[in-house]
Amino acid sequence: MQVFVNGDPLELKDGARVSDLVAQLTDDPRGIAIELNREIVPKSKHGETSLTEGDRLEVVQFVGGG
Repeated sequence: MQVFVNGDPLELKDGARVSDLVAQLTDDPRGIAIELNREIVPKSKHGETSLTEGDRLEVVQFVGGG
């Protein structure tokens, strides 16, 4: 299935969840925030939130520094 991440198309397996997407994008999920179709998905819900064809996600990774 195809979803859009930060405006770019991305192919995922059917039945993928937000946690699958996060695992595909990064080895370190700390500091990641996910918005699915304009709604923030709490980290506690990443494993149970299913994605469907055409979903639009915004992924933000917080970076610390000085």
